[in-house]
Amino acid sequence: MSKSRGGPRTQRQSRVGEVLRHALAEVLMRGEIRDPAVDGVSITITEVDVGPDLKNATAYVMPLGGRDVEKVAEGLNRCARYLRGQIGHIVEMRYVPQLRFAVDHTFEQAAKIDELLRQPKVARDLGHSSDDE
Repeated sequence: MSKSRGGPRTQRQSRVGEVLRHALAEVLMRGEIRDPAVDGVSITITEVDVGPDLKNATAYVMPLGGRDVEKVAEGLNRCARYLRGQIGHIVEMRYVPQLRFAVDHTFEQAAKIDELLRQPKVARDLGHSSDDE
């Protein structure tokens, strides 16, 4: 079992999450969503975390450039019903999970860690100089 954001995840949950991620990306690439917060925005679906009963899924998203992330997530949540219907046409599943969209904060966390590692004191403690790049 791998560990997702919500805890241990079965292989089936991982597979379904990956299928949903690809299907969502396909639907978003079509550019059919007319919500003002989403229209014309390139969105990356970084992960889809599916619940144990496969009835609910949270898609973690990040718009290109990282702008208006909360507005984009809200827009996608407004369109969740439409997106679920479109996914139902793409994937062969008995039941397409209810979708919820959340901002993926892992990029911000990675940037903070990188910033900390680049500090001269930390670089010295790690045995690197800050000019090694």
